[in-house]
Amino acid sequence: MATFENPGTMRVPKIKNNNAAAQQITAEQLMREVPAYNTDEYRAPSNLHIMDQDELKDYKFRMRRDLEEKLRMQRHHMGTWIKYGEWEAAIGEFQRARSVFERAMEVDYQHVTLWLKYAEMEMRNKNVNHARNIYDRACKHLPRVD
Repeated sequence: MATFENPGTMRVPKIKNNNAAAQQITAEQLMREVPAYNTDEYRAPSNLHIMDQDELKDYKFRMRRDLEEKLRMQRHHMGTWIKYGEWEAAIGEFQRARSVFERAMEVDYQHVTLWLKYAEMEMRNKNVNHARNIYDRACKHLPRVD
């Protein structure tokens, strides 16, 4: 582990043994061994298949509950606010997405990425007037930010 002696310099640990290994391994050998290390323990995340309206309501309820819980625990974490707002927009709940972004503005209106993501969400969904209003508000609240 490297330690800092001065703020501008870093002490790099020395390599103790520069000798070649007794048995050399080629890249081809490594590639042949890869399938042996694959296990069934890891599975790629499956896509959620929703069959009816009850399952959809349940899915939305669980996601909102989980995201609200995360926000309750970490109110000032803007990444969670942005994720929540973009998720609401992705499922077509634009009023809820706007509500989430506006609540995030109450927490930290100086967060530039939040303004940009909010406006991009509106533009992506062809709400140009909403996006224009967001940009106007951002220019009013953050006049010196590019």
